Amino acid sequence: MKQLKERIMHDGRCFEGGILKVDSFINHQMDPRLMMAMAEELVRRFSGSGINKILTIEASGIAPAIMAGYLLEVPVVFVKKKVPSTMENMLTTEVYSFTKNRSYTVCVSGDYLHRGDKVLFIDDFLANGNAAKGIIDLVQQAGAELSGMGFLIEKGFQQGGDLLRGEGIHVESLAIIESLDNCQIKLKE
Repeated sequence: MKQLKERIMHDGRCFEGGILKVDSFINHQMDPRLMMAMAEELVRRFSGSGINKILTIEASGIAPAIMAGYLLEVPVVFVKKKVPSTMENMLTTEVYSFTKNRSYTVCVSGDYLHRGDKVLFIDDFLANGNAAKGIIDLVQQAGAELSGMGFLIEKGFQQGGDLLRGEGIHVESLAIIESLDNCQIKLKE
């Protein structure tokens, strides 16, 4: 997606260890027009999939997921990183966070993720695919069907995208980073 790629090159910042910082327009301060354009593109790429629910994981996937949910007129459910004492009918799994270097027990209520749901997962980044694997587990526990996974940015130099595509999952990434070597952002054309 040209608009996103231009923004990454103009406002994205690279840090040692393969970290791309996009907090000035995606995951801290958000650009609502860019967010809507990205949601429109994700909706276009997954059109015809019969999606009746969007799933994301807190927190940075919530904004694009809500905008896509608005466009598709379907509910958006976000997987929580802290287990609330009030949640009933809870489904849980473990997810490792590359950025925070720790594992989380994440959860979703089975009241909002059902057998027969056709689910689109939306998140800001795809790197090693750890969050995606957790989502797959939750969708399977609920007896729902994963229709696809949409990401704003994929780190193509990490294995997450290849792993998911290798499992036959419909994966769409709006921008793919080929390399962050020497803190230089190189995008896939």
